[in-house]
Amino acid sequence: MAVENVSVVFKLYCLSVMTLVAATYTVALRYTRTISSGDLYFSTTAVCIAEVIKLILSLGMLANQHLSYSAPSGHYRETSSIVRFKNMIVEQIIYSPKELLKLSVPSLVYAVQNNMAFVALSNLDAAVYQVTYQLKIPCTALCTVLMLNRSLSRLQWFSVFMLCGGVTLVQWKPAEATKVQIEQNPFIGFMAIAVAVLCSGFAGVYFEKVLKSSDTSLWVRNIQMYLSGIVVTLIGVFINDGEKVMEKGFFYGYTPWVCLVVFLASVGGLYTSIVVKYTDNIMKGFSAAAAIVLSTVASVLLFGLQITITFASGALLVCLSIYLYGLPKQDTSKLTRPDKATDSELKQKLINV
Repeated sequence: MAVENVSVVFKLYCLSVMTLVAATYTVALRYTRTISSGDLYFSTTAVCIAEVIKLILSLGMLANQHLSYSAPSGHYRETSSIVRFKNMIVEQIIYSPKELLKLSVPSLVYAVQNNMAFVALSNLDAAVYQVTYQLKIPCTALCTVLMLNRSLSRLQWFSVFMLCGGVTLVQWKPAEATKVQIEQNPFIGFMAIAVAVLCSGFAGVYFEKVLKSSDTSLWVRNIQMYLSGIVVTLIGVFINDGEKVMEKGFFYGYTPWVCLVVFLASVGGLYTSIVVKYTDNIMKGFSAAAAIVLSTVASVLLFGLQITITFASGALLVCLSIYLYGLPKQDTSKLTRPDKATDSELKQKLINV
């Protein structure tokens, strides 16, 4: 695994897009569930369609990656590359039921997480959701320690407790929106986020562990997971909304805003992998903090959000904790083994990714 050398401009571009996607997705989802005109769509179908789009995009990325390594241009060589690509799909995906079953675990967990996002944003403002959802950081940290036997620095543990304190302040006296047209239950919203962050932490670390257990391509693993995800989410559609879907249709209540939500849900996760590859934890921390600020501004303008002192204080603590958590660990081996310092720093950077 090599560290990518890219320009600062490209890094800023990646982070800007990631920030806009995260903030826009949260605000748009909130809008479609609370004040958008028209009939309310089925959230389970939106989650299912997002999995289908992710599968198509992953197949495209895998094909591009595979064919780019083919021999120089020529009709015979291109045809041979396509045949090898098809054979790889058949061998590693269609004829690998055990691997599909293995990836069905994060598929199920991610399906629950994505559905919980709809429940949470139906009951909490976008800004409150964005801040509280950062609890995924300590949850992921805990799963990393337990499942991958990694350790956290004192600063990272301190930032985790700071983040929890910030979220507590935000939830202590949540900011209220005045333009929402539905009845909300903040407790249900918070419980939905709690389930979502638990799912996010476990599924992310589980998927990482699966990736490191073999040399299988990331995109192949994504395809295996999204195939399982489509099956899981389809089952969820017919368990939760089966009768209504049969009566009103799979795409009942869909508007351009709903299509935007589905699109952002599809590309958001895939784009995150690009950001992880080309940037570091500090820049990702700034992106998360910027998304919180953008969501807050949008909530004030669109939903009439009334900012409280406790919310502002909690959001500030969360942003600061994200920054501190992303700071690189100090390598004490420099004091005794200066010749190994560079290798240790590189290993730690790769681990943090």
